Amino acid sequence: MVFEGLSNKLQETIKKLKGKGRVTEKDVKEMMREIKLALLEADVNFKVVKDFIAKISERAVGQDVLDSLTPGQQVIKIVHEEMISLMGASQSKVTFSSKPPTVYMMVGLQGSGKTTTTGKLSSLLRKQGKNPLLVACDVYRPAAIKQLQVVGGQLDIEVFSMGDKTNPVDIAKAAIDHANAKQHDLVIIDTAGRLHINEELMEELQNIKGAVKPHEILLVVDSMTGQDAVNVAETFNDKLGIDGIVLTKLDGDTRGGAALSVKAVTGKPIKFMGMGEKLSDIEPFFPDRMASRILGMGDVISLIEKAQEAFDDKKALEMEKKMRTQQFTLDDFLDQMQQLKKMGPLNQILGMIPGINANALKDVDIDEKKMVHVEAIIKSMTKKERTDPSIINGSRRKRIAKGSGTTVQQVNKLLKDFEGMKKMFKSMTEMGKQSKAGKHGKKGLGRFRLPFK
Repeated sequence: MVFEGLSNKLQETIKKLKGKGRVTEKDVKEMMREIKLALLEADVNFKVVKDFIAKISERAVGQDVLDSLTPGQQVIKIVHEEMISLMGASQSKVTFSSKPPTVYMMVGLQGSGKTTTTGKLSSLLRKQGKNPLLVACDVYRPAAIKQLQVVGGQLDIEVFSMGDKTNPVDIAKAAIDHANAKQHDLVIIDTAGRLHINEELMEELQNIKGAVKPHEILLVVDSMTGQDAVNVAETFNDKLGIDGIVLTKLDGDTRGGAALSVKAVTGKPIKFMGMGEKLSDIEPFFPDRMASRILGMGDVISLIEKAQEAFDDKKALEMEKKMRTQQFTLDDFLDQMQQLKKMGPLNQILGMIPGINANALKDVDIDEKKMVHVEAIIKSMTKKERTDPSIINGSRRKRIAKGSGTTVQQVNKLLKDFEGMKKMFKSMTEMGKQSKAGKHGKKGLGRFRLPFK
């Protein structure tokens, strides 16, 4: 989960204050001390922490808070608002040139995920109607050009290359001419990186900038490097002048120091965040949504957006009807599971639900490999078996287990959980009928567990 360590500590801290009917200055000071420690442990820049705590303290000890009917909630609201402000107040989108092609220049250190991010960004912007061209300007790192070509091939997006013997400035200029000739309205240049910042790297990037005059320069930084990521961002901004930041590997960062520091230190907005290894795992960065996730308030808007992208409206209506009429089959279950997988890693999805504490997710055993086993089991069944699982006797179970590379116990568990799911749908349908009839009978949903838990 994103910022797991920081999120745990902040949620535990604010929980102490949440239900308090009266809050004193001493309570606020104690809370600020705990928040300060949590932020420093998360590798947030010291000056950023100091300013952040000062702003909250000043607002939290005001009379309108201390005299409020819900002072604990008021203080939490202030923490939330200041955290949003820290990360950029509002979403900062990439802009496009009024005269195509729009040129983005991707910069950053070697190993930050720059080439993959170049591909991810092109895929995201193609969905917005753009016709991108990727440009291979990293002529130094072995196989860098090939890597971009592979990424472009997977996305079916053209990659412009002139090999590793040509000057990167000449490649960039030729790419613009090619884009104009082939009617590409977006050019994304993948530049070279180094293991550390040096004069040679900066001079080359400045020369490319001078030659093609990019509409935006986007700095790709590895969020897992913590405070180092902030230092890199500051130096690139001073030497080159950047327009925005893309934070990568946020799904593997339990600290959060980079995201909470980089905007305050550089003054430049975080525009995108990389959340996984797939070429679709990139999202626009929303400071308000991220602050809500960190503080355990959920991120319902992002959850809905992911669901709208992954789920087919017509299929959803058909599925709802099948659930109500008890016609839900294992084929339907497999279809639902595959659409759920499109939304992303399940831990991330659960983390977007309001009220789910990061600590609680530690106890949720979500082994996504087991989802693969479930798929294999269902696909090893005949059409008739998927429609009517009651016919699956002992010999059929052995055959299904052998065909799916699983055990009979795993097949039994899936069938048991599927029956539990059908009972749950029936129970929910009955509750709905009772509610409409004005009855208030209560029915539990049983102890149904997802088959991949």
